[in-house]
Amino acid sequence: MDEQYLTVTALTSYIKKKFDVDPYLQKIYLSGEISNFRIRPGHQYFSLKDENSKINAVMFKSAFSKVKFQPEEGMKVLVSGRVSVFPGNGGYQIYIDNMQPDGIGALYQAYQQLKEKLAKEGLFTIAKKTIPKFPKKIAVVTSPSGAVIRDIITTVRRRYPIAQIVLFPAQVQGEGASADITRQIKRANQLASFDTLIIGRGGGSIEDLWPFNEENVARAIFDSELPVISSVGHETDTTIADLVADVRAATPTAAAELATPVLTDELVNLEQQRIRVINATKNLLDLKKQSLKNIKKSFLFSNPERLYEGYVQNLDLLKQRLFDNQRNILEDKRKSLEVKSLYLSNNDFPNRIKLLKQTVINLSERNKNAAKQQYLNKNNRFASLAESLDHLSPLKIMGRGYSYVTSNNKVIKNATDLKPSMMINLHFSDGEASAEIKKIEKENLENG
Repeated sequence: MDEQYLTVTALTSYIKKKFDVDPYLQKIYLSGEISNFRIRPGHQYFSLKDENSKINAVMFKSAFSKVKFQPEEGMKVLVSGRVSVFPGNGGYQIYIDNMQPDGIGALYQAYQQLKEKLAKEGLFTIAKKTIPKFPKKIAVVTSPSGAVIRDIITTVRRRYPIAQIVLFPAQVQGEGASADITRQIKRANQLASFDTLIIGRGGGSIEDLWPFNEENVARAIFDSELPVISSVGHETDTTIADLVADVRAATPTAAAELATPVLTDELVNLEQQRIRVINATKNLLDLKKQSLKNIKKSFLFSNPERLYEGYVQNLDLLKQRLFDNQRNILEDKRKSLEVKSLYLSNNDFPNRIKLLKQTVINLSERNKNAAKQQYLNKNNRFASLAESLDHLSPLKIMGRGYSYVTSNNKVIKNATDLKPSMMINLHFSDGEASAEIKKIEKENLENG
């Protein structure tokens, strides 16, 4: 080999030595947002990032054991350590020996804000829809090339192969993914031929899972008429979609298990139920047969006339009682008729009727005389009152030469009520006359 060509290992080793001897890289202080983080039993491997760049980070077990807080995805931290090259892949990374919290990352903060907003609207606490136990068709919204759809298909075929799975392919990561997921959720609902809807993707960083933390996806799940099972990320990842969905599954396999029963178990259960029904029916028939045998052997069934002996006796007693009552009533009526006949034979009714007729004639004559006398008395009284009224009549007084004066239908009583040129009416016993006042002479009534 030409000596001017280096191997990859030699070049990587040279670059690593450059990093290791650079004094500026031996103690680096960085601020960044934790990404791709999950707790491991030993050393911790994750990334630190800001708006434009990302660097891989390693924190060995000895250094991580001194951290006094629990690092979380999206948390903004302050770290110190050295920068070097990992020979295995030639990538540079920071080896952290100290970590302190420095607020919350932008994506994590957005996640918390949307979570609080939707929680206040009740999207997380509303009654969840029930997942059908025996689905015929299951809609799956996920990437067509990921492991999610393969895991779901494998699990459903193993557990419940009679269910049909329909994939609604969607972009589950990157720009435009949330709009694509929302569109496919609505499309599955519009077809209205599915029993259950599963949405999901594999694990990843908060950036990778972010489409499932978008508000449009959350509201599409909330508005879904199909019951939704969410299977996004791993068991430690919880997205907004998981909180809104009717059921959350830790993995795609778990989602398929929640959506379907085990067919063989159900067939066994049906067979057990069938046997149980057969046995119960047989036991019931045996019980009824035994009961029938006992009835046939009973004393009353062997002597059925005993069933109505008491009724026959009661009927005879009632007949006798009815006969006695009728006989007593007839006897009472007969005695009453005899008493009335005796009474009629002992009374002279024709003479009594003649006497009563004479009494009626006398009372009628007396009534006529009394009415005639009362009429005469009333007539005399009326004549006396008419004569008295005639004496008081103004016409009779006017007949002796008196009259009275009116003006405008008002009676003039005094001379002081008259005025010159005033028209007056003079009323006589046999007519009226009109006159005009020419002169008024008042009589002096003063004494002395």
